[in-house]
Amino acid sequence: MSGEPIVLHEPTPQQKRIVIIGGGMAAARLVEGLVARGLGPQTTVLAEEQHAPYNRILLSAVLEGTHRPGALALREKQWYADRGVDLRLGSLVVDIHRDTKTVELAGRTTVPYDQVVLATGAIPSLPPIRGVVRLDGSMDPRVQAFRSLDDCARLLDAIRGEVVNLSADPGSLSGSQPHPTVRHAVVVGGGLLGLQVARALSVRGIATEIVEGRDHLLNSQVGTTAGKVLKRSMAQLGTQVYLGARATRLTDEGLKLDNGYTLETDLVVLTAGGRPRANLARRAELTVNRGIVVDDQLRSVDDPDVYAIGDCAEHNATVTGFVSPAWEQAGVLAEVLAGNQATYEGHRVVARLRATDLDVCVLGEPENETGEVVEIANPVKGTHRKLVVRDGRIVAGALVGDLSRVGLITQAFDRQTVLGEHEAGQLLLPEPSSTGSSGVPQLPDDAEICACAGVTAGAIRACQSLEDVRDTTRATTGCGGCAPSVRQLLATRQTSPLPKSLRTVEGTPS
Repeated sequence: MSGEPIVLHEPTPQQKRIVIIGGGMAAARLVEGLVARGLGPQTTVLAEEQHAPYNRILLSAVLEGTHRPGALALREKQWYADRGVDLRLGSLVVDIHRDTKTVELAGRTTVPYDQVVLATGAIPSLPPIRGVVRLDGSMDPRVQAFRSLDDCARLLDAIRGEVVNLSADPGSLSGSQPHPTVRHAVVVGGGLLGLQVARALSVRGIATEIVEGRDHLLNSQVGTTAGKVLKRSMAQLGTQVYLGARATRLTDEGLKLDNGYTLETDLVVLTAGGRPRANLARRAELTVNRGIVVDDQLRSVDDPDVYAIGDCAEHNATVTGFVSPAWEQAGVLAEVLAGNQATYEGHRVVARLRATDLDVCVLGEPENETGEVVEIANPVKGTHRKLVVRDGRIVAGALVGDLSRVGLITQAFDRQTVLGEHEAGQLLLPEPSSTGSSGVPQLPDDAEICACAGVTAGAIRACQSLEDVRDTTRATTGCGGCAPSVRQLLATRQTSPLPKSLRTVEGTPS
């Protein structure tokens, strides 16, 4: 879109005013869809943060030092202005008045709407640890959350012992050494975010430990065997993991666990889950279960002019918490708001862990799906690969430590391809030696590379540069797990055929 001429049209009284509450990844994707349909000048975005919408998934990469904060922006502020979108940063919404069809901001100002979209995301859960909140209601200065760019800046401030200015040269955050007063950190929560934060702190030179209340890491995504492989991998990377233990109290001596241990720590990072941010919907008397309940057009079941997408929305009794379904919801809603027919039917979730020396990909819900299980594990090497197959189709999977064939596996999963008798097992074997000169497996044009944006290898090869890829396909702007593959494809631009069944026999989505 960057090379297209920009033609702005002032909205007429007959045109509907679209107000989006939230400035996260789902909101940014929806705005792109509305702009593409000529609805930019009718759109207002009320973002609570002072930063233009950015990629939250890559915050751990900023913490680790492999990405600059400026590289996280999905679109620059000027992009919105050039397309007539009214992007209002630092706008805290306190109420939705459905009777007058206005949104009220802190300070009592109001914004009228014809259609309003809640894209408010999720908020972190505060675990019941005594001492985290002090008697005066403030948080103990050793305790940090990690969900926003400001959280990331505060955490960097804590480990470096200096104030991090996000508006300064973004490269200044990379490669810094930790302040000598911060030597030990404890991450509470052993999920995807917890592992990413723990790895980032370890890379920064801080002795880091993880406390996970359940019996293995990534308990919601992988099984016990894969969890053991991950724990061993974390130990090899220098991070101790305490399983089946809960933090109970923060004292001057450290963080006390219910197993009797006390962990010496200068820093406690809370990553143990979150919940949909639905307080505005409740105040507006909309139906909220776990999230804001919506129908197949992402419309509130109580009001035809109120919609919800992303982490705050609940569709078909499901709250996703991942970027790929949020982006799919945004695409569907852009069609609906443009007056077109579109239906959201749910999304097969593909989640990637983004951290140095940790490779994990989860497809669907491998611990909950029923079917035949194909599994290969090598704990010594730190790999575990599992697929759940039903009626010849991959319905779920988990890959730990070896993602060499993740493109083909994701493609078969997303398209519900019918596999041959032995093909599921073959997909779990190491990539054969049919690679290009760089040693990169030669993927066919229709192999999916970016699960977040649904981008194929052929679409990547059609681009001229990484910037071109980001602007035209949005690949690498989601979880970031596809970035190495994208760079390799741009460098090689070679193809190889799929196995016969993956080329010619496709099933239909269940």
